Amino acid sequence: MFLERFQHPAQVVATGFLVTILTGTLLLSLPVAQSEPGSASVVDALFTATSAVCVTGLVVVDTGTHWTMFGNLVILALVQVGGLGLMTLATLFAILLSRRVGLRARLAAQVETKTLRMTDVRRVVRRVVVFSLVSETVVAAVLTGRFLIGYGESPGRAAYLGGFHAVSAFNNAGFALWPDSLTRFAGDPWIILTVCTAVIVGGLGFPVVFELARDWRRPGGWSILTRVTVAATVVLLAGGTLVLSAAEWNNPGTLGALPESDRLPGGFMMAVMPRSGGLNAVDVAQMRTESWLVTDVLMFIGGGSAGTAGGIKVTTFGLLAFVLWAEMRGEAHVNVGHRRLPDGTQRQAIAIVLLGIAMVTAGTFTLLAMTSHTLDRILFEVVSAFGTVGLSTGITAELPSAGKLVLVVLMFVGRIGPLTFATALALRERTRRYELPVERPIVG
Repeated sequence: MFLERFQHPAQVVATGFLVTILTGTLLLSLPVAQSEPGSASVVDALFTATSAVCVTGLVVVDTGTHWTMFGNLVILALVQVGGLGLMTLATLFAILLSRRVGLRARLAAQVETKTLRMTDVRRVVRRVVVFSLVSETVVAAVLTGRFLIGYGESPGRAAYLGGFHAVSAFNNAGFALWPDSLTRFAGDPWIILTVCTAVIVGGLGFPVVFELARDWRRPGGWSILTRVTVAATVVLLAGGTLVLSAAEWNNPGTLGALPESDRLPGGFMMAVMPRSGGLNAVDVAQMRTESWLVTDVLMFIGGGSAGTAGGIKVTTFGLLAFVLWAEMRGEAHVNVGHRRLPDGTQRQAIAIVLLGIAMVTAGTFTLLAMTSHTLDRILFEVVSAFGTVGLSTGITAELPSAGKLVLVVLMFVGRIGPLTFATALALRERTRRYELPVERPIVG
């Protein structure tokens, strides 16, 4: 009855995530969730719950030691709910319980899963859930086997470690059970490459993954979404690997501490994790300033639409590249392959980028005013929160409570999307019933 008061499905999505965050905060505030009851403030519990639901991975306390097994399972459940999407899960439950989905539920799931046709929602939700669970199971099996055989963990402990990090990696959540994330495994390709693969697959976006599985032999028939996502992902991963590897190759605090044979895989992981993965195999705090800047850009762009990654999305970035190319060539329309890009999609991409820049600027300014940390560290932290990445230069726990709440807002907005968030605030949509005269101002 409460959700029925909202008129736009985006409002349902935003409210659903908010309710889940508050529920997680309550559970993490319980004494049974904390190794030392009373050691976590309400703000810390709220921050952790938001970071989990928004699949970010920023932490103010050590995940592996501060929380009990119950607390870690709560975090894992929040990550799973946030990764699949609250409305996706709600629609699945409606299908299983009543075998029917109402119009409002379909619209809400359509917003969350970015489905292009409302009639596809039921089928897409089933495939999303099955694909997610199967992928997590495969990754968990590989990691469990490695922890069991390579590191001598007991079967129960190996399964726990494998399952936790499989869910965290596939959902691009960034949570790890070690205080140094995955830096202790920097030279282990079984763990590093498995985690990177899970992050990439989860961050591509479900529509793209399904289309690639169906039509991978016919790239000429791919949709604009798949073409742009795949092309932008390849370019960003390759470019990020080369630039970050070159910048950190001889840095003794990061790649320089690794054998030369492990440096390129380490650089690849440094390029993968800003997609929203958040796990790291090198000490981010020891990275050079120019590497932080490159990582800022990668984190702001993020991963694919309708996936578990955050940021403005590689699709948005790629579409704007085509818009720029068409404008430079003086073309009246923006074409991607043999298809024309609608004007509404172009405006949406521009709006998302501008809203993202506004949020990052406002967050950076606010934290600079609250703390004595330098601009490069604050900017890194803010972009990581907005992009729901989870990488940090190590200042998260040092922020005052008000600063942590700023990051909470950034993570929330970054998860549900700037445009969805703005739409959720609107009470109703307005359609102009007349056209005004055209006037072309001077631009530039």
